[in-house]
Amino acid sequence: MRHRVAGRGFGRNANHRKALLRNLVTSLFEHLKIETTVAKAKEARKLAERVITLGKKGDIHSRRLALSRIPNKNIITKLFTAIAPKIERNSGYLRVLKTRFRPGDNSDMAILEFVDYDLIKGETKEEKKGKSEKKEK
Repeated sequence: MRHRVAGRGFGRNANHRKALLRNLVTSLFEHLKIETTVAKAKEARKLAERVITLGKKGDIHSRRLALSRIPNKNIITKLFTAIAPKIERNSGYLRVLKTRFRPGDNSDMAILEFVDYDLIKGETKEEKKGKSEKKEK
Protein backbone atom coordinates (compact mmCIF):
# COMPACT_ATOMS: atom_id res chain seq x y z
CA MET A 1 0.00 0.00 0.00
CA ARG A 2 1.18 3.53 -0.78
CA HIS A 3 -0.45 5.34 2.12
CA ARG A 4 1.18 8.74 2.73
CA VAL A 5 3.98 8.13 0.23
CA ALA A 6 4.58 11.36 -1.67
CA GLY A 7 6.41 11.84 -4.95
CA ARG A 8 7.16 9.60 -7.89
CA GLY A 9 9.83 6.93 -8.03
CA PHE A 10 10.30 6.71 -11.82
CA GLY A 11 11.65 3.18 -11.34
CA ARG A 12 15.01 4.59 -10.21
CA ASN A 13 16.94 4.57 -6.97
CA ALA A 14 17.20 7.77 -4.91
CA ASN A 15 20.52 9.00 -6.34
CA HIS A 16 19.44 8.42 -9.93
CA ARG A 17 16.12 10.17 -9.32
CA LYS A 18 17.87 13.12 -7.65
CA ALA A 19 20.28 13.45 -10.60
CA LEU A 20 17.40 13.25 -13.08
CA LEU A 21 15.47 16.06 -11.40
CA ARG A 22 18.60 18.21 -11.01
CA ASN A 23 19.35 17.83 -14.72
CA LEU A 24 15.77 18.71 -15.69
CA VAL A 25 15.77 21.83 -13.52
CA THR A 26 19.22 22.85 -14.78
CA SER A 27 18.00 22.56 -18.37
CA LEU A 28 14.88 24.52 -17.49
CA PHE A 29 16.89 27.42 -16.06
CA GLU A 30 19.27 27.32 -19.02
CA HIS A 31 16.65 27.23 -21.79
CA LEU A 32 13.59 28.62 -19.91
CA LYS A 33 11.42 25.92 -21.52
CA ILE A 34 11.82 22.12 -21.77
CA GLU A 35 9.79 19.22 -23.10
CA THR A 36 9.60 16.04 -21.05
CA THR A 37 6.99 13.58 -19.82
CA VAL A 38 4.11 14.91 -17.76
CA ALA A 39 5.16 13.03 -14.61
CA LYS A 40 8.76 14.27 -14.81
CA ALA A 41 7.57 17.82 -15.50
CA LYS A 42 5.33 17.82 -12.43
CA GLU A 43 8.12 16.54 -10.18
CA ALA A 44 10.69 18.93 -11.63
CA ARG A 45 8.26 21.80 -11.11
CA LYS A 46 8.25 21.13 -7.36
CA LEU A 47 12.03 21.39 -7.09
CA ALA A 48 12.31 24.32 -9.51
CA GLU A 49 9.69 26.46 -7.77
CA ARG A 50 11.44 26.04 -4.43
CA VAL A 51 14.76 27.11 -5.96
CA ILE A 52 13.13 30.08 -7.73
CA THR A 53 11.70 31.22 -4.39
CA LEU A 54 15.22 31.11 -2.97
CA GLY A 55 16.38 33.14 -5.98
CA LYS A 56 13.76 35.80 -5.29
CA LYS A 57 15.07 36.21 -1.72
CA GLY A 58 18.53 36.80 -3.13
CA ASP A 59 20.64 36.68 0.05
CA ILE A 60 23.78 34.61 0.52
CA HIS A 61 22.02 31.99 2.63
CA SER A 62 19.43 31.44 -0.11
CA ARG A 63 22.20 31.19 -2.71
CA ARG A 64 23.94 28.48 -0.67
CA LEU A 65 20.69 26.56 -0.19
CA ALA A 66 20.02 26.78 -3.93
CA LEU A 67 23.54 25.52 -4.67
CA SER A 68 22.92 22.56 -2.37
CA ARG A 69 19.87 21.62 -4.44
CA ILE A 70 21.28 22.49 -7.90
CA PRO A 71 25.11 22.28 -7.70
CA ASN A 72 25.85 24.33 -10.82
CA LYS A 73 27.29 27.78 -10.08
CA ASN A 74 26.65 29.17 -13.56
CA ILE A 75 22.97 28.23 -13.54
CA ILE A 76 22.41 29.50 -10.00
CA THR A 77 24.12 32.79 -10.91
CA LYS A 78 21.85 33.12 -13.93
CA LEU A 79 18.83 32.37 -11.75
CA PHE A 80 19.74 34.93 -9.09
CA THR A 81 20.83 37.71 -11.48
CA ALA A 82 18.76 37.31 -14.65
CA ILE A 83 15.65 35.20 -14.01
CA ALA A 84 14.44 35.79 -10.43
CA PRO A 85 14.51 39.63 -10.48
CA LYS A 86 12.15 39.66 -13.48
CA ILE A 87 9.53 37.50 -11.77
CA GLU A 88 6.85 39.61 -10.09
CA ARG A 89 4.55 36.90 -8.74
CA ASN A 90 4.71 35.26 -5.30
CA SER A 91 4.27 31.64 -6.40
CA GLY A 92 3.20 29.56 -9.37
CA TYR A 93 6.20 30.48 -11.50
CA LEU A 94 5.96 27.47 -13.83
CA ARG A 95 3.28 25.75 -15.86
CA VAL A 96 2.95 22.30 -17.40
CA LEU A 97 1.33 22.27 -20.84
CA LYS A 98 0.40 18.84 -22.16
CA THR A 99 1.43 18.57 -25.80
CA ARG A 100 1.42 15.16 -27.48
CA PHE A 101 2.06 11.45 -27.12
CA ARG A 102 5.61 10.26 -27.80
CA PRO A 103 5.68 7.92 -30.81
CA GLY A 104 8.07 5.36 -29.29
CA ASP A 105 6.18 4.41 -26.15
CA ASN A 106 3.00 6.54 -26.32
CA SER A 107 4.04 8.43 -23.21
CA ASP A 108 2.22 11.71 -22.67
CA MET A 109 4.59 14.65 -23.15
CA ALA A 110 4.45 18.14 -21.72
CA ILE A 111 6.25 21.47 -21.92
CA LEU A 112 7.50 22.86 -18.63
CA GLU A 113 7.93 26.62 -18.95
CA PHE A 114 7.84 29.85 -16.99
CA VAL A 115 4.45 31.54 -16.79
CA ASP A 116 6.16 34.86 -17.63
CA TYR A 117 8.25 33.28 -20.40
CA ASP A 118 8.27 36.33 -22.71
CA LEU A 119 9.14 38.71 -19.88
CA ILE A 120 11.98 36.51 -18.63
CA LYS A 121 13.28 35.82 -22.12
CA GLY A 122 13.84 39.53 -22.45
CA GLU A 123 11.42 40.74 -25.08
CA THR A 124 8.12 42.24 -24.07
CA LYS A 125 5.40 43.24 -26.52
CA GLU A 126 6.48 46.89 -26.42
CA GLU A 127 10.08 45.97 -27.22
CA LYS A 128 8.98 43.82 -30.16
CA LYS A 129 6.82 46.70 -31.41
CA GLY A 130 9.71 49.13 -31.05
CA LYS A 131 12.06 46.89 -33.03
CA SER A 132 9.57 46.49 -35.86
CA GLU A 133 8.99 50.26 -36.01
CA LYS A 134 12.75 50.93 -36.14
CA LYS A 135 13.14 48.48 -39.02
CA GLU A 136 10.37 50.21 -40.97
CA LYS A 137 12.07 53.62 -40.67
